[in-house]
Amino acid sequence: MTASTPAAPIDTTPGRALTMSTVAFTVCFAVWTIFSIIGVRIKDDLGLSETQFGLLVGTPILTGSLVRMMLGIWTDRYGGRLVYTATMLASALATFLLSFAHTYTMMLVAALGVGIAGGSFAVGVAYVSRFYPAQKQGTALGIFGVGNVGAAVTKFLAPFVLIAWGWAAVAQVWALVLLVMAVVFWFTTGDDPVIRAQRAGQLRPRSFASEFEPLRNLQVWRFALYYFFVFGAFVALALWLPRYLIGAYGFDIKTAGMIGAAYSIPASVFRAYGGALSDKAGARTVMYWTFAVSAVCTALLSIPAADYMVQGIDGPKTFHFEIGPWGFVVLIFVLGFFMSLGKAAVYKHIPVYYPQNVGAVGGLVGMIGGLGGFVLPLLFGYLNDLTGLWTSCFMALFVIIAVSLAWMHLAIRRMERATQMQPA
Repeated sequence: MTASTPAAPIDTTPGRALTMSTVAFTVCFAVWTIFSIIGVRIKDDLGLSETQFGLLVGTPILTGSLVRMMLGIWTDRYGGRLVYTATMLASALATFLLSFAHTYTMMLVAALGVGIAGGSFAVGVAYVSRFYPAQKQGTALGIFGVGNVGAAVTKFLAPFVLIAWGWAAVAQVWALVLLVMAVVFWFTTGDDPVIRAQRAGQLRPRSFASEFEPLRNLQVWRFALYYFFVFGAFVALALWLPRYLIGAYGFDIKTAGMIGAAYSIPASVFRAYGGALSDKAGARTVMYWTFAVSAVCTALLSIPAADYMVQGIDGPKTFHFEIGPWGFVVLIFVLGFFMSLGKAAVYKHIPVYYPQNVGAVGGLVGMIGGLGGFVLPLLFGYLNDLTGLWTSCFMALFVIIAVSLAWMHLAIRRMERATQMQPA
């Protein structure tokens, strides 16, 4: 290109921003959940306990959760194009270095860096929401959230790479793909309307302290608890299911990965439908359905296989109860579907209630939700060691759902009473 040839303008349309952000989030999520597959081989190689395995798969989730709020704030202040690209480059480097780790301690340190990829969610939410009006944000953010399907991509493809060339090759290939994605994203996207207005002198940047003001509202923390389940438990199960299926049903790693993908895909793809449904029927209604159906599913999955004896008319009668592998897959599919609706509904609330603080509020909610993805695998491993029951993980999830549903219902009733008491 000669000096007199003008550079092609960067596309700043909402559709381009949403498309590229969704693709980038898919790649980031695939990297973020890489230990769900390679962790199983590492566990065998290093002879890890269930708790150590839970810590290993949860460490990237910890990093990705803790950085979300700051990444969201930086996106509000400096723009998603810059912050998104930097996030992907940093995570790609850490993922590549993971392939050279050979001790448990080195694995944990590398996993901290890999987890930066998980912070991309807060970046994408803050970036994409600025391109759309309030009445379309639920749908747009729901489509962006489909990037959760990256977990299924890892479960579907990583086992084949692992078996062919080893777990280190999985890390190297995933790092390369993320690096390419970062370059493509930088050259195909532009700054959001707010950043462009600030650079043109049409809008004054907000103070750094003002970004944190909404975090004092209890409502924000209630939204965070919802997301602890609908997203945190999704991530936890995406990481835990291959191990669960191998241990509880005796599947090999390929089959476990495929069944794990059967959970991850509906829990991701239907998030777009959840966003559109939240725009149409209301996020509150969607959350009620999410918690009600999830409570039924986790209650059934909590029941361990057992032999029962009852006293009948003609004497003792025995029968056996067990949820077989196909019944398990059906219930997981239903659970994943309603969790995907709930994820979209939670983030429908945020730009409506806090339009000027999507980065901070969305970052905090995402951070708490992501922490669920870190804490819950640890809890699952601990409960396995403590109880010796594979179904103990679903017992824990049922308790979380019950608390969330009760808090939501009480808060809504309180708001309704306050509205009725206001003078006409």
